[in-house]
Amino acid sequence: MHITRRTLLRRSAFSAAALALSPLAGAQDREPSRRLKIVVIGGHPDDPESAAGGTMARFADLGHEILAVYLTRGEAGIRGKSHEEAARIRTAEAEEACRILGAKPRFAGQIDGATELNPDRYDGFARLLLAENPDAAFTHWPVDTHRDHRAASLLTYDAWLKSGRKFALYYFEVMTGSQTQTFHPTDYVNITATEDRKRKACFAHASQNPQEFYEAHALMNRFRGRECGCKYAEAFIHHEQSPAIPLPRD
Repeated sequence: MHITRRTLLRRSAFSAAALALSPLAGAQDREPSRRLKIVVIGGHPDDPESAAGGTMARFADLGHEILAVYLTRGEAGIRGKSHEEAARIRTAEAEEACRILGAKPRFAGQIDGATELNPDRYDGFARLLLAENPDAAFTHWPVDTHRDHRAASLLTYDAWLKSGRKFALYYFEVMTGSQTQTFHPTDYVNITATEDRKRKACFAHASQNPQEFYEAHALMNRFRGRECGCKYAEAFIHHEQSPAIPLPRD
């Protein structure tokens, strides 16, 4: 369809007016007036780091409290290892990754490759998350090829509903194209200053062949950076019915 200059200007004016009325307007331009608690929820050790590690480090540098919640301990994630041995190795890797990013780890008690969605699991996860009284939760976009990622997303969403939609809810992407699907960001965080720490946190997961899995995320970091005009960025989708928090500014 051909768009005239007059039509384009009219659409631009309408979009600007809509943005001015949006609860998101100016959210990234305001500094928080207090210390925030940011919870980042992933299906496995390495998911929070690879999806939002740069943002976690930026929030930590600003003095906010960062909690990484891992739905599982990655029990099925090391070929040739028992679930118990793999969980021990991957737990230690997650703890080291969190140390690098300035976060605290927490494990939600499900099993890698056998995550469950049922009333008991919904209620248990909601108790865990709401006890933390988060200002914001970041988790997987639910349209994802990995069942554990979808489980983490839906458990978080259910907890958000139980909270009365009290905290800010953001979705992140992992291995976009092969895992995360149909992801169209609403918000970006410039992670140029923290990309090296994100990389180191991901490489702390030595059992997961980080050279291979981080390559996909390095491409994502560069592509999202091009979209928002910086070298490296992470992208998120903000649930428009949740509050917005001030994301780290450039």
